[in-house]
Amino acid sequence: MIISQCPLRISLFGGSTDNPYFVEKYGYGSVISFTCDLKTYITFHEDKIGYNHNQKKYIVNYSKREEIDFIGDIQNDLVRVVLNYFGSVPFTISMTSDVYSQGSGLASSSSYIINLINCISISRGLNMTEIEMCSLAYDLERNFNPYCGYQDPYGCGIGGFKRIEFHNGGKVNYEFLPTEFFKNYDMHLIFTGITRNSKNILKDISNNVDKSYPLLGTVEEAYNSLNCQKYDDFLFLLKKSWTQKKETSSIITQNQTIKDIDEYLENNINVISHKLCGAGNGGFFLTFSKKDTLNISYEHVKINVNTKGVVGSCL
Repeated sequence: MIISQCPLRISLFGGSTDNPYFVEKYGYGSVISFTCDLKTYITFHEDKIGYNHNQKKYIVNYSKREEIDFIGDIQNDLVRVVLNYFGSVPFTISMTSDVYSQGSGLASSSSYIINLINCISISRGLNMTEIEMCSLAYDLERNFNPYCGYQDPYGCGIGGFKRIEFHNGGKVNYEFLPTEFFKNYDMHLIFTGITRNSKNILKDISNNVDKSYPLLGTVEEAYNSLNCQKYDDFLFLLKKSWTQKKETSSIITQNQTIKDIDEYLENNINVISHKLCGAGNGGFFLTFSKKDTLNISYEHVKINVNTKGVVGSCL
């Protein structure tokens, strides 16, 4: 049995500038993000006498169970595209996560894909590097989500706090950033209770990428304030970026519950800064607050920066 774990990514600045249509038009996109200590997990196993070996069935366990004869009939998109790419023999695959993963805004689909690529790489002795897995994950995810941003796989598979730059032609640059900033604050994820499919939002943003251009300038401002250790400015810019993000598409805060939570957090004296993770209109809000001061009426979980990317082992 092979077990792989991959962190979820938290995007702070630059989301939407990693959109492939934005990068194609402007030649460049940039984000500041980090991997957190919440993860997705996959176990990957071929039985000796059972469904895989005797009946030649692919078993896929997630929120439902699939017993399938042919890869092309697997309903789970990410499992289907990965197994099809590698021409995999029947295996039993089980998927789970530390948080609600469907429509979370934390790039769980990319995290799962990287995990599955990692499992197959280990099983076949391919010794794929993290960046190779991220690159392949991006290409495969675009088979069922053509609006997938670059930052999802490249943000999950390689751990740490980082600025990632995306260039036309597929070139990706990383700069790892100092983490002293996080020692001054608590970070929490607040579950909105809403899961959604991000495709409609991402499609809407892709149809007018010019609206996302101001976000690039805010990335640069945030990067400079962080390097100058102007942490109050950094969090002020996070609020600015969230306002800019909402202006890229009316769908981002279309749901009334999202609007209500957004207003609640904006008016909470303990919340220094907040934003909705991912494409929008569901999933998780991220908050920054002073140490041990957060007092809110919504379900939440404290998170930290995780320096490791995808990790796998064979039992």
